[in-house]
Amino acid sequence: MGDELNKRFYRIGDVADILDIPASTLRFWEKEFTIIKPQRNAKNIRLYTPKDIETIRMIYFLVKEKGLKLDAAQAMIRRNRDGISKQFEVIERLKGVRAQLKSLQKALDTVPTT
Repeated sequence: MGDELNKRFYRIGDVADILDIPASTLRFWEKEFTIIKPQRNAKNIRLYTPKDIETIRMIYFLVKEKGLKLDAAQAMIRRNRDGISKQFEVIERLKGVRAQLKSLQKALDTVPTT
């Protein structure tokens, strides 16, 4: 979930792929969370900005990883969005460090010992 976002807008299918969640979950969360408001084009297609995607990542963190109910996650975001965002960023960095360490461990495991 640490993909670099370099486009101005993303369609719902792109966002679902980036975040590895079903588009139906995105549509449902859009109804449940007032902070998710993708723009729509003339054909009524949802267009998500990188900021929208970061908001959805934060919701994913609270709901899927921390196990909060939707109403609790929304209340927490309303009360302390910056704090949650910082906590989320730290955890994402730690996941990256963990992945690097696992990669190094795997590389070390393949080195023959003499």
